[in-house]
Amino acid sequence: MPLALLALAIGAFGIGTTEFVIMGVLPQVAGDFGVTIPTAGWLVSGYALGVVIGAPLLTVLGTKVSRKKMLMFLMALFVIGNTLSALAPSFGLMLVGRVVASLAHGAFFGIGSVVAADLVAPEKKASAISLMFMGLTVANIVGVPGGTSIGQAAGWRVTFLIVAALGVIGVLGVAKLVPEMGRPKTQDVRSEFAAFKNAQVWLAMAMTVLGYGGVFAAITYITPMMTEVAGYTEGAVTWLLVLFGIGMFLGNLLGGKFADRKLMPMLFTSLAGLSAVLLLFTATAHNKVLAALTLSLIGALGFATVPPLQKWVLDQASAAPTLASAANIGAFNLGNALAAWLGGIVIAAGLGYTSPNWVGALLSGAALLLAFVAAYLNRRTRTAGRVVARTTVNEKAPAAIRN
Repeated sequence: MPLALLALAIGAFGIGTTEFVIMGVLPQVAGDFGVTIPTAGWLVSGYALGVVIGAPLLTVLGTKVSRKKMLMFLMALFVIGNTLSALAPSFGLMLVGRVVASLAHGAFFGIGSVVAADLVAPEKKASAISLMFMGLTVANIVGVPGGTSIGQAAGWRVTFLIVAALGVIGVLGVAKLVPEMGRPKTQDVRSEFAAFKNAQVWLAMAMTVLGYGGVFAAITYITPMMTEVAGYTEGAVTWLLVLFGIGMFLGNLLGGKFADRKLMPMLFTSLAGLSAVLLLFTATAHNKVLAALTLSLIGALGFATVPPLQKWVLDQASAAPTLASAANIGAFNLGNALAAWLGGIVIAAGLGYTSPNWVGALLSGAALLLAFVAAYLNRRTRTAGRVVARTTVNEKAPAAIRN
């Protein structure tokens, strides 16, 4: 695998850290600015909204420059946003900083996926994408708990300054290691939007929203679930999230490896397994050991869906994949927001802290159904193409014989 993937993984590590570390230092941030925890929660929601909006917007704006230059610009934007968050004198300015940083998120992963896939042979594309996303999974093992600990000991502002420094390393890494590929001829606004005429692209994004949303239905409320139901202390939740991150790391690597061999079977397996494990979590959440093991499985199966889903989008929008790829990253965050909202509804209805697991299982099950539909439509399209090809050959054959 090319060393350029390391630069992309470093950028992904920084982005993954800033996305999730805010959850670990939220009480400190709320206390410093004198706002309530729900108000401070806008720092999470605002980031997710910025990803959804920024992914297509910045990708379209980036069609005028090379992908390498756009990746460098996005990491620079990431540095500015996190620096503003660290130095913000008011809650409002910190929220602005979070949104600025989030604008780089979707476009970086979207464009980075295209670059990673272009760096390797066709049979290794999903593996290359998974190596870039490895930075995001490692962030949940090292970056998030480490940033949380630093924030609790030295202050949350130090955490965001360190994240900004990671962004600087990301800019330098892209500049040094990523080759200058030029601006593809197909990379213009009209051709990028034309990719959305393909129903398969919309199906893939719907699968992303529902499938990965299933994970966040459970994970958003993991703290009350583990403390109130499983019986863990609040301090143990950090290490449980590390275990979840390890599962994500392994699932991402396996998802990329097997998606290169059999993409749709890998997607069927991961979505079916995720739905089943989320259902199982409703029962295992009552036992400390089983809850920890199940949490790791959710991370593994949830992130095993990422490389095949991203690769499927790239395949279906192969003529102009950049915007579709970035929009699919926004779909991940849309799924996070949707699942968190639905999970909160069932808890508020008095169904208990384990009820979001049922929501997650239903969402992942719906994604599995869409995957079957996508596979069926793809098979039918390929069959129709072969029939047309044979008909064309048969029509030309008599003329060739006469000649």
